[in-house]
Amino acid sequence: MAVVALAVGAPAAAQDVSYGPVFEDFGPVADVPDADFAIPENASFHVAFDVSRAAEEGKLNRGFESAARLINMHARAGVAPMQNRAAVVVHGAAVLDLLTDAAWVARDRGEANPSGAAVRAMIDQGVRFIVCGQSAAGQGVAKSELIPGVELALSAMTAHALLQQQGYTVNPF
Repeated sequence: MAVVALAVGAPAAAQDVSYGPVFEDFGPVADVPDADFAIPENASFHVAFDVSRAAEEGKLNRGFESAARLINMHARAGVAPMQNRAAVVVHGAAVLDLLTDAAWVARDRGEANPSGAAVRAMIDQGVRFIVCGQSAAGQGVAKSELIPGVELALSAMTAHALLQQQGYTVNPF
């Protein structure tokens, strides 16, 4: 009888996660072939991510990776990649994760920004990175020190308000 109780109460086996099809080195996802809540045909996603926490030392910023996961998982589910519109609004200490490698080195943070390559790849795929100008000023970061393609806004609050007017929803994760 104890064996039956263990079998009934056992959690489902963890699924393997993998990368791609858009970002092959980051943005891991698990396939969910038996999902009941289906994505409607011609679905379009406009999602804003709010990122204020800096990356752990030597690692890719988790908030940035969440945006990559959104794109990878929806591309796998058949949503056209250009419909996976993602904007990452960055403020607080996370602003430093958008520094060029030269600015990163100049601040004695290491040889290269650990989030830099992923940010550049995401920008190349149409992901918008928008920096809070108030946080940049507070962190002493000039626009010229940001990875090319990163946008500077008056504030994170302003960026979110404008993105919402453009149909973006804020991702709660």
